[in-house]
Amino acid sequence: MTFFISDECIACGSCMNECPVDAISAGDIFIVNADDCIDCAACAEVCPVDAISEI
Repeated sequence: MTFFISDECIACGSCMNECPVDAISAGDIFIVNADDCIDCAACAEVCPVDAISEI
């Protein structure tokens, strides 16, 4: 399983800074690279708007 960042993302960068494997890319909304994600949930825990969930 991997994580998904929804349209509710405010592009604050909290998740990208927390990811231990650099699986998150910046953009209008941030994107999780499913091939690199290790399902640790560190990104979801720090998201201030709860825009990250498991898919």
